[in-house]
Amino acid sequence: MKIETVILDWAGTAVDFGCFAPVNVFLTIFEDAGVAVTLEEARKPMGMLKIEHIRTMLEMPRINDEWKRVHGQHFTVEDVHVLYNQFESKLMESLATYTDPIPHVIATVKQLREAGIRFGSTTGYTNSMMEVVTKHAATKGYQPDFLVTPTQVSDKGRPYPYMIFRNMEALGSKSIKQVVKVGDTTSDIKEALNAGVWAVGVIIGSSEMGLSEEEFQALTEEERQQVIEKTKRIFETTGAHYTIETMEELPSLINKINDRLASER
Repeated sequence: MKIETVILDWAGTAVDFGCFAPVNVFLTIFEDAGVAVTLEEARKPMGMLKIEHIRTMLEMPRINDEWKRVHGQHFTVEDVHVLYNQFESKLMESLATYTDPIPHVIATVKQLREAGIRFGSTTGYTNSMMEVVTKHAATKGYQPDFLVTPTQVSDKGRPYPYMIFRNMEALGSKSIKQVVKVGDTTSDIKEALNAGVWAVGVIIGSSEMGLSEEEFQALTEEERQQVIEKTKRIFETTGAHYTIETMEELPSLINKINDRLASER
């Protein structure tokens, strides 16, 4: 038994270093509603279906209190939908500019495909959002074998396991032990754990790290190690089986998992 399938998240894992496309829009829509939110608050629910992401932010005690102070009442279901409609509109305007593959992704996918690995993908974006992302990412050299969005699983995205199961079905995966899920948020890790597959957190370029490529490159070596260790601890605390700094480490990690599977026979 060995790994047959790798399922990658999109923004912050395969494309969009630092996962900035949605974060910037979350900050904008809350600011427009008179409630300023922090980068940390905007990033905390990353990886979820975006309307659930907005609902989760509104439920955060500080934001909830501030919303009530500004608007005179607690947020409503209608408020969630208004914010989401604004989010979707603004994100669609900027999404195409956040589709550059993250370093090492294209080369690693090519290397593993040549070894017989199939590539699936899951996301927190909807079908319409992903039409933009997949089109532009493909022109830049990245195109997995399959994609499942929350739209296709009755909006039961992360941390539900259904997007992973849909990938496994489409790609002919025989066992959860032969599937690796790689993502850049705690929601990705929970999705993998709930599906019973190998959960791997990728650190550099991740939403959890929260730095642009320029910001990361500007750090000293000591500062880089500090943010890498901090992000690694977040993934490990969430329950990740493994972490990798970049996608370049994925082939050797798969060899390690294959050795582990062989020893368990």
